[in-house]
Amino acid sequence: MFGLETDVFILLFISLFAACAFEFVNGFHDTANAVATVIYTNSLKPTVAVVWSGICNFAGVLLGGIGVAMGIVNLLPVELLVDQNVYHSVAMVLALLLSAIIWNLGTWYFGLPSSSSHTLIGSILGVGLAFSTLPENTQGAAVNWEKAIETGYALLLSPLLGFSLVIVIMFTIRRSVPETTKAQLFKEPKKNAPPPSWIRGILIATCSLVSFFHGSNDGQKGVGLIMLILIGIVPFQFAIKPDLDPRLMAPNITAIEQTIAALDSNQLAPVNRARLARTRTELAELKTLATTSQSDNNVLKTNRLDVRKDLLLINSNMNKIAQDEGANLSTNQLATLKSSLSEETGLRRFTDYAPFWVILMIALSLGLGTMIGWRRIVVTVGEKIGKQHLTYAQGASAELTAATMIGVASWLKLPVSTTHVLSSGIAGSMVANKGIKNLQAGTVRNIALAWVLTLPVSMLLSFTLYIFFRWLL
Repeated sequence: MFGLETDVFILLFISLFAACAFEFVNGFHDTANAVATVIYTNSLKPTVAVVWSGICNFAGVLLGGIGVAMGIVNLLPVELLVDQNVYHSVAMVLALLLSAIIWNLGTWYFGLPSSSSHTLIGSILGVGLAFSTLPENTQGAAVNWEKAIETGYALLLSPLLGFSLVIVIMFTIRRSVPETTKAQLFKEPKKNAPPPSWIRGILIATCSLVSFFHGSNDGQKGVGLIMLILIGIVPFQFAIKPDLDPRLMAPNITAIEQTIAALDSNQLAPVNRARLARTRTELAELKTLATTSQSDNNVLKTNRLDVRKDLLLINSNMNKIAQDEGANLSTNQLATLKSSLSEETGLRRFTDYAPFWVILMIALSLGLGTMIGWRRIVVTVGEKIGKQHLTYAQGASAELTAATMIGVASWLKLPVSTTHVLSSGIAGSMVANKGIKNLQAGTVRNIALAWVLTLPVSMLLSFTLYIFFRWLL
């Protein structure tokens, strides 16, 4: 397979299996976030709910695009992603996967709705920081901090917005619906009795939306993991999209060169003058590498990793230079530059991609994982966050908020935590119903503790494992 030596092929297989295992664990860890409300309101039987959620998750992965996946990939510095030593790449992949799986399984065992997103991102940051301590890292690169900060804001703000939005929705429902309808929405479900058909329809619809958008967001994290593995271990096949004619780069390169020609380097900050000089070198190298192609107009396999490095560095440097006040680029020039670098029409379309078989593999892993292991966390979400049983209004409000937040995040290509968005939504619904005293302090404290600990623990685990695997391999 891919012309690899036996030991490298085995490591590739183990890495791909571990990535699918992570997504499988993610599936049964996060199933509760979608199905808790329909189960506890008797809208669907548990077996039907988890199977339907699995199907919706599967569809979400297939149809959700790859924007979030590429955001995950681009958290790591370019230097780490274009390491020519395959065993270094294996060490990176195994460290971040094992640390993520260990924490996910631990929190699942104790029934804590911790975040797979926080776990994975913490693991990636830990690997990046570990790489920064190694002697061969001459650039001092650790993490793509710009992307990490953007991701951190999304993870931090989404549960706070979820908590607040549910309170607003609950307040609106109380003020706007007729008394007879309100009485139905805010009563506790009768044991083993389904809700009125119209309420049941709303709850099933919101459950379906949360499941679909969970697949479109969390599933992409698995796609990003697989691409990290393939780029690291078999870069000659996957470093850039293989079926794109490299001659398509020419107009983009020309547009970037025209933008550079319009710049007065003396007006730039010193760090951006250095970036500009490096970009000129990278553009010249890229043109040489891209034009040295095979008869079928594909970039030579031996050149693909270097082409990827040039593409990513040009993109990073030009985006930073364009933000310099001394650049003085016009609106049209900025638009042209953005188009020339974009993943739709620019250079990034050569690096930001995922084969269909990768997306399908992750969709199956997430969908199957969704169908088992849900009970522990469903009990926490359904019974232990608040002191009362979930009402229909609470369930629908929390699910609608979660679906909206996750859908918007996927559209913005940002990873968010389904777990924390929905848990905070249910907490908000309890507060909106009877005030803050309606929360179970012990459960809220445990969820908050898992939220606080997930990033540092997963970072420490992946940091340690990466150093160990680098020494071992």
